[in-house]
Amino acid sequence: MGQPLDTIIIGAGTAGLAALREVRKRTERYLIVNEGPWGTTCARVGCMPSKTLIEAANAFHRRLAFGEFGIRGGADLKADLPAVLRRVRALRDDFVAGALRATEDLGEASLSGRAVLLDANTVDVDGVRYHADSIILAPGSRPVVPEEWLAFGDHILTTDTLFEQENLGPRVAVIGMGAIGVELSQALARLGLEVAAFTTGHALGGLSDPTLNAELGALLRKEMVLHTHAKAELREVAGGIEVRSGANRVVVDQVIAAMGRTPNIEHLGLETLGEPLDERGMPQVDPQTQQIGRLRVFLAGDANGHAPLLHEGADEGHIAGMNALAAEPTRFARRTRLSIVFSDPNVAVVGTPFDRLDPAHTVVGAVEFERHGRARAALRNHGRLCVYADKGSARLLGAEMCAPDGEHLAHLLALAITQKLTVHQLLGMPIYHPVLEEGLRTALRNAARHLPEVGESDLAACQPIGVAALE
Repeated sequence: MGQPLDTIIIGAGTAGLAALREVRKRTERYLIVNEGPWGTTCARVGCMPSKTLIEAANAFHRRLAFGEFGIRGGADLKADLPAVLRRVRALRDDFVAGALRATEDLGEASLSGRAVLLDANTVDVDGVRYHADSIILAPGSRPVVPEEWLAFGDHILTTDTLFEQENLGPRVAVIGMGAIGVELSQALARLGLEVAAFTTGHALGGLSDPTLNAELGALLRKEMVLHTHAKAELREVAGGIEVRSGANRVVVDQVIAAMGRTPNIEHLGLETLGEPLDERGMPQVDPQTQQIGRLRVFLAGDANGHAPLLHEGADEGHIAGMNALAAEPTRFARRTRLSIVFSDPNVAVVGTPFDRLDPAHTVVGAVEFERHGRARAALRNHGRLCVYADKGSARLLGAEMCAPDGEHLAHLLALAITQKLTVHQLLGMPIYHPVLEEGLRTALRNAARHLPEVGESDLAACQPIGVAALE
């Protein structure tokens, strides 16, 4: 063991690279260790390849609307799935190359290997010990696959293996309908595969508002088979894999496990730190400092289980990188909650979700997009948006939606919540015509009708007059 380092970073994904940027500003005495492929989960197997697949699927699906637009010939279009997957991999490789450039000039400060904690200041990397004043843990996560499913071999796919396939289907089951399951099941269905999706609960895409879950479920069932409320069980049969869920049965060629991700912590040596571990083997981590207990050890990104999203992981990496080299950790305020599922319509949850609100102190404003002018013009008039406000202060607390262009509406609402704006202040915002934000205005006015009036001319008190653009 040589001269002690100021810090050691374990993991070179989003959180690890964000920590690295902060560490390099402050010291040259560091080491970053990574086991397996370098580069972020997002670039390699997550958000970027999946969004590339989704864009191809939505482009092909659009042909079904051509006739109503007066465009002929759409029925002759074909989806070349191998070509689609080749483009996904080509773009994926470019995204990964961009992430790798962050580490290409590190030289001896970067190391490939398995890192294991020996104590709060010592790390073993493939038999060699390294000592540091602080340690940043960012080992990431991996897809959940039940151990008994491993016997099915190549019939079981995850996001780690899906995009490596030369072809898929034609019959696919997706198990799990969180963000990943909703996105992949809809995309593959739109590319022409026979998709059967399964989930043990009723919540889809992270939504907790029952009206929105019903809306999304009805839309998805138009494109695929969707079974809820029963565990999926697999067995190999002639012709493929049989999936049973309650009374439902389907035989498919491949099964995509989309049941979430699990932290890569079981072989990390967390038990050597002397801190209590929960039933998952996870220590308590302060979300504002990323610190484990009072140790100079910080656990950031997907591995801490707080919020497995890229922007959250990047924030946590920055926090860990700064605090690892500070005399005393700083408690950083975290951003407003924001999660988006890139289905069509988009699913989003902003701020406080429906199931964490106090119904006695909350008002709900909602809008359906079926009669929305701009959405109808684009043949995208599906979905619903709900906003939640405090009954006393009128402050916007949160929103959930299954709505066209929900990814953009969600960012606008996240800013409003961050700025602690009221429903009435939001209604003072200019909204152009015709835009989808007019739907947000309708939802806000709907909420305002259940709140105390603040003035004659605040525009919140406008009553419905039957003209959609003015509502």
